[in-house]
Amino acid sequence: MIRSKSKDLNKNFFIVDKEILPEAILKTARAKELLIKGDALTVNEAVEAVGLSRSAFYKYKDGVFPFYQASKERIITISLILDNMSGVLSHVLTTIADTQGNILTINQGIPLQGIANVSVSIDTTGMGGTPEELLNTLGSLVGVKKVELIGQN
Repeated sequence: MIRSKSKDLNKNFFIVDKEILPEAILKTARAKELLIKGDALTVNEAVEAVGLSRSAFYKYKDGVFPFYQASKERIITISLILDNMSGVLSHVLTTIADTQGNILTINQGIPLQGIANVSVSIDTTGMGGTPEELLNTLGSLVGVKKVELIGQN
């Protein structure tokens, strides 16, 4: 559970598919992301870029957070299915290290029929980018068949 800065410390939070959220909430999340990444320097620039009114932004800004923000400063565990080829796991680990993800554990099963199952736990505290971006990057690497977030602390 994520704790809010408000006086009500017993708030409940849900993970909701973005497809069912109202457009104003999605645009608020996008505007906040522009501000966090520095792509917009002011709230005015951010809301203008996403086509949202300032009043709607301020109405929702304290209640909407991208999924990756919930996992910021946390440990995530990912599962990968890799081709059993020389250098694939090394490339995965280098990619994680390049994002400043701190690799805590690596578990690899014995490769069967040319496929290796690997799980990696990563401390995302100092990581540049989001865990979601990391998963997308890893999924695009040669020899990576599947990437999945299987847990977070």
